[in-house]
Amino acid sequence: MVSYIKYEKMKSRERVFAALKREEVDRKPVINPVSIANVELMERCNTYFPYVHTNAEKMATLAATGYEILEFDSIAPYFSIQQEAAAFGCGMDWGKKDQMPDVKGCLYHTPDEIKIPKNFLDHIAIKTVINALKILKNKYSDEAVIIGKVMGPWTLAYHLFGVQKFLMDTILDPDMVSEILNRLKKATVKFANAQFEAGADLVTLADHATGDLVSAKCYAKFLKPIHQEISAKINGPVILHICGRTVDRMPDIADTGFKVFHFESKNTPQEAKEAVGNKIILAGNINNIEILLFGTPEDVKKAVFENIDAGIEMIAPECAVPLTTPISNLQAIVTGVREYCNARE
Repeated sequence: MVSYIKYEKMKSRERVFAALKREEVDRKPVINPVSIANVELMERCNTYFPYVHTNAEKMATLAATGYEILEFDSIAPYFSIQQEAAAFGCGMDWGKKDQMPDVKGCLYHTPDEIKIPKNFLDHIAIKTVINALKILKNKYSDEAVIIGKVMGPWTLAYHLFGVQKFLMDTILDPDMVSEILNRLKKATVKFANAQFEAGADLVTLADHATGDLVSAKCYAKFLKPIHQEISAKINGPVILHICGRTVDRMPDIADTGFKVFHFESKNTPQEAKEAVGNKIILAGNINNIEILLFGTPEDVKKAVFENIDAGIEMIAPECAVPLTTPISNLQAIVTGVREYCNARE
């Protein structure tokens, strides 16, 4: 078996930071801006959903498998998209081994009802993430990049007001939507900065203004100025994640001030790169369902090669991977990057 490790001259942490600065790297970094937790990894480390969502030691243990077992260059401990919703006071279904958490019902009806709890950062759902980051930073500070995660105000509005009502209000009551976003952005900034203080090197901001639900015009009107303001107030580099078809708003995203945009496979690597040029670093976009869940390692490698050929700076799964994704396919992402590098030596 050919060893590709011998061609690698950089530690994972060094590689990612070099890529962020557009400096030369020994190979493309492989990162997970969102969750790569799956059932097989849980079994390998004997640490399972739902317990990891409210236990920092367990959260850190499962997160570290992305580096220790999959050999990604990053470690990211926030697996769901619901920690903030729980801290606001939403009812929660924390899921199970093969099921992600979800909110139970809506909390608010008007912007005036929005109150960021005084003990927001001390809520167990929030504190778990912060303490997991501290644990991981203490253990891996010289090796891997530690990536935190927060929900943006658009996603928080989905959770707190309900998706259908909030989207209808973008048409029926746009002033109210703007007020909701302006109030919720404070929670995003607060949690992100707490994560940087805890040791995160980057923080993913997930804000699901997907093209499937939200037009590019709507993004530019409501969310772009909010994102610009948020990026100026967060004390570290941010990876923006938006699901779905987003190439029509990528030029606006490139003007937000965020460091990286993490994009889905509904956008080809080539068109994504053409849309932003070098104005923002791109991370993506290995398809979750057809390739990572149901494909083969060779399918994964082919998608990796396409991303590298297109000039995508960081290789990553397109979104939180399905919980039954086979480890072999996740490992093939790193193997594919190494084989690509070796073939061009």
